This record gives sequence, structure tokens and C-alpha cells, in this order.
Amino acid sequence: MPITEQIRAFHDELTAWRRDIHAHPELGFEEQRTSDLVAAKLAGFGIEVHRGIGKTGLVGRLRVGNSPRTIGLRADMDCLPIQESNMFEHRSQHKGRMHACGHDGHTTMLLGAARYLARTRAFDGTVHFIFQPAEEGLGGADAMIKDGLFDEFPCEAIFGMHNRPGLAVGKLQIRPGAMMAGGAFFDIAITGRGAHGARPESGIDPVLVASHITTALQSIVARNVRPVDTAVVSVTQIHSGDAYNVIPERAVLRGTVRTFSRAAMSLVEERMGRIAEGVAAGFGATASLDFRYLFPPLVNHADETRFIADAAAEVVGEDNVNRQGPLTMASEDFSYMLERVPGAYIQIGNGDGEGACEVHNPGYDFNDAALPFGAELFVRLVERRLARMGADEPGSAAPGAVPA
Repeated sequence: MPITEQIRAFHDELTAWRRDIHAHPELGFEEQRTSDLVAAKLAGFGIEVHRGIGKTGLVGRLRVGNSPRTIGLRADMDCLPIQESNMFEHRSQHKGRMHACGHDGHTTMLLGAARYLARTRAFDGTVHFIFQPAEEGLGGADAMIKDGLFDEFPCEAIFGMHNRPGLAVGKLQIRPGAMMAGGAFFDIAITGRGAHGARPESGIDPVLVASHITTALQSIVARNVRPVDTAVVSVTQIHSGDAYNVIPERAVLRGTVRTFSRAAMSLVEERMGRIAEGVAAGFGATASLDFRYLFPPLVNHADETRFIADAAAEVVGEDNVNRQGPLTMASEDFSYMLERVPGAYIQIGNGDGEGACEVHNPGYDFNDAALPFGAELFVRLVERRLARMGADEPGSAAPGAVPA
């Protein structure tokens, strides 16, 4: 029976798992229930389970045959601090927490692949099923690496995927090289001099300073970053004051920066610090910058990009795979893993119909129709990359080879 039919035979179970995870979302490094659920499923499939890697992260290891070849498959597990607005039965049961980015679906797709591979065992080598915590800005990938992820679970290649709202179910997109931006968060603390709101001449207004800094920061992209080097500088918060009639002493700006190279990120940081200090000094205030580089740009390796695109074409047909997909300014800390191990990251369609909702939105939900496509793609990657000697399945590769 073809892979597709075998996975679709337990699509209802995948849907139930996904909706259970959706109803019980957990923030980064707090994914205890999710980790317990994943561990129990993997153990039930007969897969070795290793926990506590990156705090709440875990790895399932499945060895078949005697080949030393290895492959890593990664999914993320954490949710976002968002109050869900959906009213369906599987909506979040935890106030202020929600799976608004589809990590519930990513985890389920990898569990579906693990179940299938543990049953069929049609490969020769070792698969590492990597379930990562804290992708949403907390550095879960880096934490797993620092805990010895690739020392204990070596991978010759590693692959991940993310749902893409607006892209039809059954379609996928990827591109070689830089695909997603590196990300940073920043805080600019401004100190002025407090005064009565009716006597502004006696103080130094940090709110006014914050406003001018916010405007001036936009000159970095417009006049410092080369037009061919895309960057985004967004001030997303301004906090100051507690009373209507008091000019406050302090103000804080917060926001994010996205670039496709470390050099561009360093340039933005340097200019941001100079602008903040200079503008503040012009008003008689002071400003200090706390700039935190969270994750590098996600850069797909050329051979592995071609490999996963070829596998995707086997699943959905070549016409449904865009091999030169768009760049995106969003960030993804799978980039840390791709800095250590050759691999690639692909986007899988989450639906393009009426009401299709963008991620990080209180009305978002992962499309369960995409689950079999993601699970089958993970399976294809393993059976192609770790093909048995003399395997004659369609699309099988020679051991260790990356099909052209």
C-alpha cells in the first residue's frame, strides 16, 4: 500500500492528537504536558526516548539495520502568549496561551512519521526525531545544541518544516540559501528629568525624546543599509509615565530587527546605539541600548534543499512544489541547527481559502488536512536518505547519496 494511503488510514488519530495539543498549549521551556504526550507516543511506537535536552526538549531514536548513516527530523512544541478568539471545541483551555503558529501541527506531523517508520522500518540507518521547545524567541534550538544534541544524536543532515497560511494545502515552497531573516530584540532606556505637566520647561521630557528616536531609527534602513540588503527595524512598544499631569523621568522603547546577514545586523545595532545616544543628548537626556541577537538567518543548504524538494515532488507532484519560494522577514531558530548540520527547511501549505488566517493571530488554527502531507514528506526523507542497498522503491537513493 502506498505511503499516502497508510498515513491517511490513521488521519483521524493524527487530528485527535493535534487538537489535544492545541487545547493544552504551553509556553517555551514549560512544555511538560506536551513533552509527556510525545514521549508516551514514541515509547508506544517502540522508539527510544531521551528527555531533558534543552530542558523540556526530547529526542526519539529509531535504529534499523547496520548502516552508520543518520538523519534528523525536527518539530517545535511551544505556544504563544496570545488569548485565543476561536470558539471551536478544541480551543485553548489556558487563558492567555494559544497555539497561534501551528507548532501543534508540526509536532503531530512528526509523530505521524515516527509511527509509520516504526511500523514499516523500510530503511537502513538511524532516525533522530527532534522535538524542540521554546522556538518563539527563547532560543530552544540553541539550548538543545548546548545540551549536546548533535554530540549524542549526530545527524548527517537535518530537516524541518513550517505551515504557510495563504498557500494551498498540498503545495510546498522552499528556496536555497537565505530563506528567513535573523532576528534581534532591543530595549532603549531613556532618562530625562521629571516635572509637572503644566511646567514642561522645568523638565526633560523622555516621551518626546522617545518619539524622535523612533522616527530617527527608520533612517537606518533608508540610509544606512544597502538597498540590496533587506532589513526591518520595528519599534513595537513605548512605555512611560503613570499620571496625566506628570512629565515622567524615564521612557523605554522596545522592538525587533530582522536581517538576512550577520553583517547587516551588526550595522543596525551600531547605528541604533549612536542614534539613540545622539538624539537623547540633543534634548539633554541620556539613552542606553540593550540589543539582543536572538537567532541567525535561516540558510538552506543547496544539496539538502534539492533533496527535500525532490521528496516533496514525489508526495504532491512537481507542479505543487515552488523551488524558488519567497524570502520572509520572519525568523526561525532552526537556523541554529542549520549552522551546525547541513539541512533544509520547507514551508507546507495550510490553506488559501476564505478565512485563512495568518500565524500569530488569535483566530488562527492549523489545518488538519495538511497533516498527512507533512507526515509523508518526513517519511519520504528518511526512506530516500537511508535507502537500503539495492532498494527498488520509486525515488530511492543509493546509501548516503543526495539525488540530483
